[in-house]
Amino acid sequence: MEIEKKYLVKKLPENLEQYEKSELEQCYLCTGPVIRIRKSDDDYILTYKSREGETPTKAETAAPPSAARRDKEALNVCQEIEAPLNREAYEHLRAKADGLCIVKTRYRIPCGKYRIELDVFHGEYEGFYLAEVEFPTVAEGLAFTPPAWFGEDVSGDPRYTNSYLSSHSPEEK
Repeated sequence: MEIEKKYLVKKLPENLEQYEKSELEQCYLCTGPVIRIRKSDDDYILTYKSREGETPTKAETAAPPSAARRDKEALNVCQEIEAPLNREAYEHLRAKADGLCIVKTRYRIPCGKYRIELDVFHGEYEGFYLAEVEFPTVAEGLAFTPPAWFGEDVSGDPRYTNSYLSSHSPEEK
């Protein structure tokens, strides 16, 4: 289970070069559910993601949302399964990817007991920045106070998922 909040970034933190980072390329084979391949430095990973509650039942849509459902909508909560790939399998699948491959540098920035993952995008999305913070529980995610350099909370907005970005031009965001 992945529980996270996602923010636009108002201003990059100073001394960014002091933080651990990875160079990422991720491509999408399917966006609903998400089937993604990722190259992170020299590691290759196949990921399956399914948002919890992606297809609500008739009873759920007819009734007012429960507190638990409202909380999950304020965060990104999804099932995530990862499997390692080798370079050859990654390259084979990359050739079959739909849309843009997202290229970015991911910085890992300590923030109290949490870690911020700051994505600095390259290529088509050059100059675009997103910050994500993962939490062990929904309650901790809801109680999180972001640092001053964070901008708007876009956790529930699908336009800021990498799978959406891969299939839309920057002007459509």
